[in-house]
Amino acid sequence: VRKSSIGPLLGIMPWNFPYYQVARFAGPNLMNGNTILLKHAPQCPESALAMEEIFREAGAPQGAYVNIFATNEQVADMIADRRVQGVSLTGSERAGAAVAEIAGRNLKKVVLELGGSDPFMVFEDADVSRTAKLGMRARFGNTGQACNAAKRFIVDSSVYEDFSKALVEQVSGITVGDPSQPENFLGPLSSAAARDGLAAQVQDAIDKGAQVLAGGKPIQGDGAFYEPTVLAGVTPEMRAFSEELFGPVAVLYKVDGEEEAVALANNTDYGLGASIHTQDMERAQRVSLQLQSGMVAINEPSASYPELPFGGVKRSGIGRELGKYGMDEFINHKLVKIAGR
Repeated sequence: VRKSSIGPLLGIMPWNFPYYQVARFAGPNLMNGNTILLKHAPQCPESALAMEEIFREAGAPQGAYVNIFATNEQVADMIADRRVQGVSLTGSERAGAAVAEIAGRNLKKVVLELGGSDPFMVFEDADVSRTAKLGMRARFGNTGQACNAAKRFIVDSSVYEDFSKALVEQVSGITVGDPSQPENFLGPLSSAAARDGLAAQVQDAIDKGAQVLAGGKPIQGDGAFYEPTVLAGVTPEMRAFSEELFGPVAVLYKVDGEEEAVALANNTDYGLGASIHTQDMERAQRVSLQLQSGMVAINEPSASYPELPFGGVKRSGIGRELGKYGMDEFINHKLVKIAGR
């Protein structure tokens, strides 16, 4: 079986990590011998041009990596073009469905990295103080604008009060402001529309009875800032229960025992990452096998590593990036068989 490139690929990349998301798609596929057409998010024109220059300076052959500024209609035409052999998109569930529909009509391979509502599971034997610190960074890093951020904190009732107090203490200590200043941990959201959408999701939960343990509203003034927020008492009729909260909002759930924790963790349309916090490694392995997710981290937040596969199941996407599994997505595994063998 000989691996070979398949040809030009179209990458459609998001704004939330404007350099890294491009590198993790383009780098491995250039190494495979595929060429790259890269359509970045419209919010990122400068980084889009910078990435093209970086690949050129690194020695990529002329035309191997081409930045494209395009409308959605033009992107649809590119996907349909017979010369394009595959499409990789990182973005919203809505964008993924639209791209997959066009790719499917044209028989093109896709890799889709979409949204997530990752559970952060805390069992009774977890180190509460350490886990609360990890949880704060896992939820509020990059202003909570990460598909694989910890979003739902599922905590055993025996340690719920202690963990909730420790997490709220961590969140209350977050400094908000210009993210280019080292003293500030939390910056603005990507746009006023994103801030207002998040505020509507939180307000819906509050109006239906959720408790606000920290934050809970936009920050007035310049910039699309939102208070670092912790919600409790979120129930299925609230938008915050089933929708992805793409911003600095954590949701706390109290559960009784392992079975209830797993059931709640799986009660979502998403299945990207998850993290399990316990000193019992047999339990950690047992729970990890029951979770409907593409990735599970034990005693650390779910993260992304170049050597390990990244991707999800259910509405979190199709296929993998990174590692040998990601390297093999856009490859022709050509069988060459000799007679008699």
